[in-house]
Amino acid sequence: MDQDAQKLTSALADPTRFSIYQFVAYSKEPITVQDVADHFAIHPNVARLHLTKLEDVNLLTAVSDKSGKGGRPSRLYSLSEQVVSLQFPPRDYQLLADIAIESLLSLGEAGEAALIHMGHRIGTEMAKRAIVQSGLNLQTATLEEKLHLIHRLVVAQGLRPDIEKLEDGKLRFRVNNCTFSDTAKKYPSAVCQMHNALLMGIFETYLGNIELREDDSMIRGCKSCNYTVIQF
Repeated sequence: MDQDAQKLTSALADPTRFSIYQFVAYSKEPITVQDVADHFAIHPNVARLHLTKLEDVNLLTAVSDKSGKGGRPSRLYSLSEQVVSLQFPPRDYQLLADIAIESLLSLGEAGEAALIHMGHRIGTEMAKRAIVQSGLNLQTATLEEKLHLIHRLVVAQGLRPDIEKLEDGKLRFRVNNCTFSDTAKKYPSAVCQMHNALLMGIFETYLGNIELREDDSMIRGCKSCNYTVIQF
């Protein structure tokens, strides 16, 4: 591994910093230190250190906010034009995932059922670990607190999510990037069901008994996968 790769690996080895990098990368607008501090519930000074580290290795670029507002000018962070391909650790997990999915689907209906069950279990376990790490008390947490952590968890999976509360108490959930897109092209029905089950596991863990209704899908030509979440 050359020196530049070592610097990049070191910068993204910290889980929080890697999540911050993803947060900035998937944002439609430049991000401030306060944006990061609020999203990850960390002190602004800690957020600034992480952002500076990412800027130092050219993963992010920053400019001063020239909005003309008074006080100390903010730094606006966005994704650098530098294209980087990184794997942690250096293995092709996408290839492994494809092989695992194809192996299960070769077993027919039983394999497809196992794949969907696996997706639900993965989503549930990810959500449980995130709850423990955050210290969230599900019994006393507000809906806003739960949705904040759901959003944070799904961002970490590279899905570029949007969550919106609707007036009728339902939720609109949108995924703007599919990490299974290549595999889904080969096995659209099974892979989409598995991915939906993963999301179902996440939402159920935080919100209890729900229905996750798929309204639109990227595999059917839409720009995003759109869901309605109905709480019971």
